[in-house]
Amino acid sequence: MKTYDFICLGGGSAGFNAARVAADLGLKVAIVDGARLLGGLCILRGCMPSKTLLYAAEVLHHARHAGRFGLKVTGARADMKAVHARKKRIIADFARYRLEALTSGKFDLIPAYARFLDPHTLQLSNGSKIRGRHFLIGTGSQVSTPPIPGLKEARTWTSDDVLELDYVPESVLVLGGGIVACELAQFLRRIGSKVTLVQRSPNILRDHSDDASCVVQQAFRDEGIALFTDTKLESVTTDRRGASVKFRHNGRLVTRRAAHLFNALGREPHTVGLGLDAAGVTTRPGGQVITNRWQQTSAPHIYAAGDCSGPHEIVHVAIAQGELAARHAAGLKKLKPVDYSLLLNVVFTTPQLATIGVLERDLEAQGKKFLKASYPFNDHGKSILMEANYGYVKVLAEPKRGRILGAEIVGQDAGELIHCFSTPLAMRATVHDMLRAPWYHPTLAEIITYPLEEIAGKL
Repeated sequence: MKTYDFICLGGGSAGFNAARVAADLGLKVAIVDGARLLGGLCILRGCMPSKTLLYAAEVLHHARHAGRFGLKVTGARADMKAVHARKKRIIADFARYRLEALTSGKFDLIPAYARFLDPHTLQLSNGSKIRGRHFLIGTGSQVSTPPIPGLKEARTWTSDDVLELDYVPESVLVLGGGIVACELAQFLRRIGSKVTLVQRSPNILRDHSDDASCVVQQAFRDEGIALFTDTKLESVTTDRRGASVKFRHNGRLVTRRAAHLFNALGREPHTVGLGLDAAGVTTRPGGQVITNRWQQTSAPHIYAAGDCSGPHEIVHVAIAQGELAARHAAGLKKLKPVDYSLLLNVVFTTPQLATIGVLERDLEAQGKKFLKASYPFNDHGKSILMEANYGYVKVLAEPKRGRILGAEIVGQDAGELIHCFSTPLAMRATVHDMLRAPWYHPTLAEIITYPLEEIAGKL
């Protein structure tokens, strides 16, 4: 039976990067992944394909609304077979690059699924067994199906299906208001589908502030998405004609129909069938693996990283967690846990929504004093001439020295602009430090100086 120093279950962002670091540190490493296509959720069915399609839809949206700029563009429409072919070509390049890295010889790649027989032994789906001194669980997540009457039996799309579309659906009912639901609902609307989005919480994007969510909600309604929030889903049915959803909204029972139903009600850790009980690994209800600050599970020689362990389902977080686990398993000293006070998050709707650092509601919940200031995009020169008037920039700072605590941007290119705060936050810089830097006029980034100046004036 072959024995390894470090075995990664899953070859996605967490597992691949953990294996890469462990191998560089001299450990004998294996990745076990039985997926037909290798590369992980981000490359194959998440970040990269979705953003490829979202950008295509954004270009189409600008062409259809060129009249705002005094331009005449006629006949702009989505050729979905061409859009789909372009996406497949781009993703194939990304996947090929990852496969080359996985098969580089730095570690063994075992094309199989695995489950623990005991804390140090894996049974592989190819019939063989392997042993390891240390393990990393990086098996990611899968689409969840909440207990809504009829949903499990209904014919529904997942995000995988939407990302594979090569035609424009006539109409789509979207269940859910998280990042995936919102990004793909807007994509579907922009390529020409009639879209209805039903969200259970009072606002879409409930993990973000109400102010930010309301800006995106208004943009959705302005683009023609039928948006229902603060609902209670009663039942789901599908037949040959399409799908029907019944839900409570504003005290009455509402029924909506569409040709297709998209289940975007969330994802759950993909840990069923791993034999975690046999390994002594404890999970939360729902299957999320519990880890400490070094990514160790309840079995100290077994680590977990990425979507299967949380607390945030973000690629760069999964990479940092996987790399930390590998270094800890290798016995490196003076390590630092992943710093979630620098958490960076981006939603690729239009307008985009981005945050970094601590959120305003978290500071309020902790009873911490802070200063805040914001400035709207519809009063900023560059955004006005771009017809990018949705949203604002908000900055949070501590009240004594003005050290930056966090920022929230809703608006044009928010996902790019938020990185203006990445280095200052990491260096514990103040609003005065940021204002010492030059800011070119006229740029979108220049809008950041206005809330900085307001806070500086309060100190």
